Amino acid sequence: MAHNRPTVALVGTLDTKGAEYQWMADRLLELGTDVIVIDAGIRPPHGFVGAVEFDNQTVAAEGGASLDALIAANDRGAAVTRMGEGAAAITARLLATDRLDGVLALGGSGGSSIAARAVRELPVGLPKLLVSTMASGDVAPYVGATDVTLMYSVVDIAGINRISRSVLGNAAAAIAGMARAHLDRPHEEEGDRPLIGASMFGVTTPAVDAARERLDKLGYEVLVFHATGSGGRALEALTRSGMLAGVLDLTTTELADELVGGVLSAGPDRLTAAAASGVPQVVSLGALDMVNFGARDTVPERFADRDFFVHNETVTLMRTTAEENAELGRIVGGKLAGVAKTVLIVPRGGVSALDADGMPFFDAVADAALFDAVIAAATGIHIIESEANINDTALARRAADELHALIGATP
Repeated sequence: MAHNRPTVALVGTLDTKGAEYQWMADRLLELGTDVIVIDAGIRPPHGFVGAVEFDNQTVAAEGGASLDALIAANDRGAAVTRMGEGAAAITARLLATDRLDGVLALGGSGGSSIAARAVRELPVGLPKLLVSTMASGDVAPYVGATDVTLMYSVVDIAGINRISRSVLGNAAAAIAGMARAHLDRPHEEEGDRPLIGASMFGVTTPAVDAARERLDKLGYEVLVFHATGSGGRALEALTRSGMLAGVLDLTTTELADELVGGVLSAGPDRLTAAAASGVPQVVSLGALDMVNFGARDTVPERFADRDFFVHNETVTLMRTTAEENAELGRIVGGKLAGVAKTVLIVPRGGVSALDADGMPFFDAVADAALFDAVIAAATGIHIIESEANINDTALARRAADELHALIGATP
């Protein structure tokens, strides 16, 4: 449904922040922006006198709960979870019906958690602005793997005063401008090429660079994600969004951190989005020879007798063992087994620049354990074995060609 004014959804707890949301709604209307209010509080609104399109009973029901039951339970954590789920279902529906050009929320820890859930699965590029008391600390729980814009509230969101008026006024102007830009922006521009998501680490850079060059010549635009935990989560999220034509997942190192306890884990769902979404993927074992830690003195004492490579003052790499590699092979193979439109590349010459013959992490026994386990577990897919190192240019180009062929065979 075409519309000329941008529409912003206000997601918040009107029982505790009603006056502040009323002030924001009034500012947005003055700025030429339509407003849809989603009440995620569990008590009656206080201080909000405008129209509420989605009241708290509706939000609770969308989250799979009864509002009366949430009130009776008196469990704040459960209420935040259910109202966040409900708000997420509503924002998704607004997007699907072309009624959403941006989302704005105000809150402390609870309101920020609800807002974070409400926008987590919205596509990259849709404006998402959260004004929060939590924005000056660890913001990973609120940003996740999407493009949330955070603004620190400076003072608590408790009334309109000289400071909050300035901060919230800036927030209203920001989301209004972003929403207008989103409304006016074409979904696709002439010359846009199909998108490929690629995973890369410093020790697999030559491979990804060569594959990217080849894919560029084949007519694709390659988005590279640094395999630092957040990068892997972002790659998975973008894959689930449907924006990618294919995934070149040469660097699956985050799975080693997840298994062993390093600092760059992307979580247990890494390497699952392409399979779940039917997106063609070429996967390899890049940097599974290492687990990542911070400075050398931050490595847990239980690893004191392991083999380390100090990359710099803030990054210490630890070589995975044969036992860990065997388990990683089973994990990777299990995630890929029977998945359509999947190719696995096994580089027997080493899985990183440090794992080449003569380099600090070269370990033929550990590599063999990885390769044997992944081949045994990854049944029902096409497996390419090569005697080359993962950074071999010819192998990288072949990976690109294999992905191109998979994409070409996809209806």
